[in-house]
Amino acid sequence: MRTLTGVSPPFEFVPLSVVSFGSTVIAEGCDVASSISWIHAWTVAHGIITQVREYSNTSLTVTRVGDVVNGRSAEIAPSRCPSVWESQFSGRAGKSVPGLVLAI
Repeated sequence: MRTLTGVSPPFEFVPLSVVSFGSTVIAEGCDVASSISWIHAWTVAHGIITQVREYSNTSLTVTRVGDVVNGRSAEIAPSRCPSVWESQFSGRAGKSVPGLVLAI
């Protein structure tokens, strides 16, 4: 792979977990040396990936906003945003990383 600063060694993705919440699929992993953590969040519709979010060296918490009733989102209640998933690997890398919340 060639980058703006020169030639980089190949990056191998080592997935550690894959989970799904409705149309959102979350994959978490690291590189072979466990020095870089990554999280991918894919939105899937009709078997096609329609949106990709990529996070590197970041702690991610996924929260569900509102309830889904009959396939449609119900009214959002501000006091009810439960955490449904939290990244695990970023904390084990032994370094401080920024934290984000992904609301689905």
